[in-house]
Amino acid sequence: MDLYTFFNCSASYRVRIVLGLKNVQANQVPVNIRVMEHKNDAYVRNNPSASVPMLDDNGFHLGQSLAIADYLDAKFPEPRLLPADPAKRARVLEVANLVACDIHPLNNLRVLKYLTKELGVSDEQKTAWYNHWIAEGFVALEALLERAGSQNFCFDEQVSLADCCLVPQVANALRMKCDLTPYTRVMAVYNHCNTLPAFQQAAPAKQADYQP
Repeated sequence: MDLYTFFNCSASYRVRIVLGLKNVQANQVPVNIRVMEHKNDAYVRNNPSASVPMLDDNGFHLGQSLAIADYLDAKFPEPRLLPADPAKRARVLEVANLVACDIHPLNNLRVLKYLTKELGVSDEQKTAWYNHWIAEGFVALEALLERAGSQNFCFDEQVSLADCCLVPQVANALRMKCDLTPYTRVMAVYNHCNTLPAFQQAAPAKQADYQP
């Protein structure tokens, strides 16, 4: 099993956490999105979205981090990251999708590059853009965690896909120097999860392709 990944991509980070929690060994193949390696013809043939991560499980190629996480959860069901109970599963996916579909896409590398290179946005305007969408998304995230009564994890005091999505997004926001002090439940989950080996080992600085 191969995981095509980039150290600083939060979508790749999510999947690395999932693999660690499942104790599944995958060969990590670096794809440097900063120099457009994800646009190579051979890569795009296997992953038409031309993005990272991509999982290659003995010739079964799958892109999109949430699809990969769902696949891994079905194939390696312990620990279960998507609850069997329909309502609990929906709540976990609500948080996962808030991060993966609402917050992250607006602030990922290709969007920020487009803002600066194609639209001529200044660095100050780009920073304002980033902070605006982090704040809007995290207000909603904090409210969802408050409704769930979260403490160490997003839900039910056990790790789930929601935590696998939350941690990389918080890490990105901290790297971009966003003020996260208002989001106490979010930060409590982030800090606790980062005491666990699977989260620690998946961190960008631990990856072979890490660049300071």
